[in-house]
Amino acid sequence: MPAPRRLKLGFILHGVGRTWDDWRHPDRDVRASTSFPFYLHQTRLAEKGKFDFVFVADSLSINEKSSPHYLNRFEPITILSALAGATSRIGLVGTLTVSYSEPFNVARQFASLDHISNGRAAWNVVTSWLGDTAANFSRESHPEHHQRYRIAAEYLDVVQGLWDSWEDDALVGDKARGVFVDREKLHRLDHQGEFFQVRGPLNIGRSAQGQPVIFQAGASESGRDFAARRAEVVFCGPQNLAEAQGYYRDVKSRARAFGRDADVPFILPGIGPVIGLTEADAEARYRELASLGSLDTGLGFLSRAFNDHDFTQYDLDGPFPDVEAIGHNSNQSASLRILEQVRQGHLTLRQISERIATPRGDFVGTPEKVADALQTWFENEGADGFVIFETLPGQFDLFVHHVVPILQDRGLFHRDYEHATFRENLRLPYPTNRYTARRKKDRA
Repeated sequence: MPAPRRLKLGFILHGVGRTWDDWRHPDRDVRASTSFPFYLHQTRLAEKGKFDFVFVADSLSINEKSSPHYLNRFEPITILSALAGATSRIGLVGTLTVSYSEPFNVARQFASLDHISNGRAAWNVVTSWLGDTAANFSRESHPEHHQRYRIAAEYLDVVQGLWDSWEDDALVGDKARGVFVDREKLHRLDHQGEFFQVRGPLNIGRSAQGQPVIFQAGASESGRDFAARRAEVVFCGPQNLAEAQGYYRDVKSRARAFGRDADVPFILPGIGPVIGLTEADAEARYRELASLGSLDTGLGFLSRAFNDHDFTQYDLDGPFPDVEAIGHNSNQSASLRILEQVRQGHLTLRQISERIATPRGDFVGTPEKVADALQTWFENEGADGFVIFETLPGQFDLFVHHVVPILQDRGLFHRDYEHATFRENLRLPYPTNRYTARRKKDRA
């Protein structure tokens, strides 16, 4: 009998918060985004709650419109490596762009993290879309949207090929015979492609889980195809259940068309629960959150979705400006979603800014109400799990101690880690080394 389907839960490490105003809360540490003790506390709390993973987002350029967390923060591999040594079971997901890095270095970094953590690493594969990032990497221009996912596909081919450089039993370590490695089981990649030429082999062997797990956050047409074809877990940002269902069904359908198993990739929306032990308390916490918001937060989200475009130059109460062309080569999914809301509601710049500054959503209420909403999305093709943002200081603690036990009692979430590696805990298969598989096939 197959194992029952269960929620997968992740927590995003976001320091001073994900908006432009979260840092202003009286209980928020303004140095949280570069505080190892803060991240260690949050990660250990997530592990106590049996969360599947913690997640680190990233970007490679800042300006005067950037949110406080992105202005001053840790590099993902560094903080995850530190957390790996201070935890034992939780998965460690890091974001790293294919637009401004090299496959050999990335393959080596994540393979190292995978060894340090005993098989708990995952790579969130992204294509950078903030145009001014190019200026930080000695480039004159940013890759066009249509080209980014062609680069990403070849890049991932190279990285996964390098991760297969060593077969599982290539390291012999026979001191008596003086044989350290079986050279027949150590392979050069010799990749020659459109964007990359990489010889290999990688100078680190396979880890306990074979290869790091692949995350992706594609929402544009190209992004959805890439996620459906290559990702094992997809991080997304629907605004409501209907939108979540549309995305879920679309990506799953594309994955089946590519010949993949019906369950993969797992779809995990990002949500920011606001929890109170009573309805009145929850409402008070939501009002507290909303009070932190400002027009700057809404304009900040707009700016980020449209490649750091300056929206302060427009009349806030006039028609929404014609910026659709800017959205085509930025965060295409976010910009299209905003434009659709503007068209449907005939919204001004002020109205759409206020709407996106503090969205309410389905996840405001008592622990039981929040658990009900999670279950509804999970059981109605809206999600395979969720990535949790902490909206206010103390909210994650409430989620771990009050929502998680309800989910466990309902049989929706595991009570403990069942395996040692992240891949096993997600119930993903061990990736067979391509050279080992080829040798077995040749012998058959």
